[in-house]
Amino acid sequence: MIKNPRILKEFEKKIKRKSKVDINKNFDIFEGLYKEALELGVLPRRNPLSDKETVKKIARIINSV
Repeated sequence: MIKNPRILKEFEKKIKRKSKVDINKNFDIFEGLYKEALELGVLPRRNPLSDKETVKKIARIINSV
């Protein structure tokens, strides 16, 4: 439990000031996460409009307005 959020925010600010951004490391992390998402089948997302039922639902909603 955080008893004093002000002290925590100051600590976080100090850490951010001291740490430098390593763009190559960030790209490596992003690439790894992206590859994992592809392997899990989360990406690429399918086009929701390719499903006829979804298109019908959207049409009903639009036509009811």
